[in-house]
Amino acid sequence: MFEQIVVGVDGGEGGRDAIALASSLLAREGKLILAHIYGGDPRVHPSGRAAYEPSKRERTLELLDSTRAETGVQARLAWGGSSSVGRGLHELCEAVGADLLVVGASRRGPLGRVLVGDDTRASLNSARCAVAIAPTGFMNETVAMREIGVGYDGSPESEHALQVARELAAEVGAKVSAFQAPSFSSASVNAATLPLSDSVDAIVEEARHRIEALGGVEPHAAYGRPAEELAVYSASLDLLVVGSRGLGPIGRLIHGSTSQQLARTARCPLLVLSRAVRAPETPKAGRNDRRTAPGMKGDRGDGLDK
Repeated sequence: MFEQIVVGVDGGEGGRDAIALASSLLAREGKLILAHIYGGDPRVHPSGRAAYEPSKRERTLELLDSTRAETGVQARLAWGGSSSVGRGLHELCEAVGADLLVVGASRRGPLGRVLVGDDTRASLNSARCAVAIAPTGFMNETVAMREIGVGYDGSPESEHALQVARELAAEVGAKVSAFQAPSFSSASVNAATLPLSDSVDAIVEEARHRIEALGGVEPHAAYGRPAEELAVYSASLDLLVVGSRGLGPIGRLIHGSTSQQLARTARCPLLVLSRAVRAPETPKAGRNDRRTAPGMKGDRGDGLDK
């Protein structure tokens, strides 16, 4: 499981969904940080003073305190201003050495609209930690994690996702399955010599055999658009893990990809891994670093609640 998790909180249902998911993914000795970022340039104030109004900081701390009390989690608090909510969360994750950022998918709250929408494309491209998205209403779910699924296509990113899924499953006693949505271009069968229906069946069967050969993984495959087929597949899962190429997990989410579509359509929690993310149990330098990001405030200096 993950050892240092930042949870985006905005006072809405999405934040509480995110806390519930973060708690289920937190390592036994792991630490949670509930974070609230208010938008706007922290260096600019309407009166010309280079600071936010004390009332805004007080309202933010009140929001975080009440959220922590209502959810009953042990967590540090962090808050501050940034040119965008996404950038502030990104900077905080880097400053504390977080290995996971968790947000809620609900678009009824401002944070859900920002992170699942496209308001922060430029600022989040270089995110370096994994990102998990809790579906709407997840805080009301009480089902144990029984099946973890992987979006698999044979790429290094999907191999990494499979490795992480195996390790998470081993910790919670869940089974692992994997899904591939193949196309004619990814198949080795000679589609030109077969009827269309037989070609599709052969391609799907070949994909299923490739997954079966991985060992210890329940194979699934279907012909179609990956995002759409993965969304259907996710309905039978308790967690869907996918890899991300190049830009980092949030960058891929925002720049238009299978992951971005799944952020809106997945029917279970979604975990997106970048190339930079290491396996959950691997020690990561700086995880317990108590620095705060520029413009951020720490939780009164007393760490976890006692």
